[in-house]
Amino acid sequence: MAITLSVANQKGGVGKTTTAVNLSAALKAIKKRVLLIDIDPQGNATMGCGVDKYNLENSMCELLLDECSINAATVHASGIEIDVLPSNTDLIAAEIELLQRKNSEYKLKTAITKVSSQYDYVIIDCPPSLNMLTINAFTASDGIIIPMQCEYYALEGLSALMQTIEKIKSTTNPELEITGLVRTMFDNRNNLSNEVSIQLLQYFSHKVFKTIIPRNVKLAEAPSFGQSVINYARSSKGAISYISLASEVLRKTSIN
Repeated sequence: MAITLSVANQKGGVGKTTTAVNLSAALKAIKKRVLLIDIDPQGNATMGCGVDKYNLENSMCELLLDECSINAATVHASGIEIDVLPSNTDLIAAEIELLQRKNSEYKLKTAITKVSSQYDYVIIDCPPSLNMLTINAFTASDGIIIPMQCEYYALEGLSALMQTIEKIKSTTNPELEITGLVRTMFDNRNNLSNEVSIQLLQYFSHKVFKTIIPRNVKLAEAPSFGQSVINYARSSKGAISYISLASEVLRKTSIN
């Protein structure tokens, strides 16, 4: 059975999609079977895997509205060698429709259950807001990975996310846990970055991944080529960091 992990932060611009795509690619690189689910209507993870979000026969929208199966909506991203459940702006309409249906928060969980034996990991790239899509992702997940940019207001955004997680635990998914916090876009020459990093370690020491994702040119360039940094520049600092993060995720989730 697959381990399902949501990559989430209610604050935008923290490296959430970058982490979802590159963690998926890194897990694949260390011989794990991976499904990446893009449940953000922006479709950035879809495009970052080299999948054209403007030319999809089926997508997350059709899946959530019971118009196709999860296998019918899944595509293979040949540039990264993982399976992707893509999305685009059609997903906005799906979310509106879901609000009018009973038990719609369990839609994604039900779909994943049908293919769970095909994968070791299911990684979900969540939208940067609390909505029915995020609730579906959290309800379906075993754990949450939280990318954190070490800047002003970072801890305030984390507090809001913690409250959301507690609400989900008390309603649709009592087993939900935080797998870990990962520091992203890190510049050790920046005093504020170092100060916020120290605060994170003080308050969440047992939850902070040891791996730090640095600011890296190759990491920023890779999405424009529809590739992960693992495939685009495997010897770069960004690629090495995500391979390290994947190894930590393996240890934390006990898959060998």
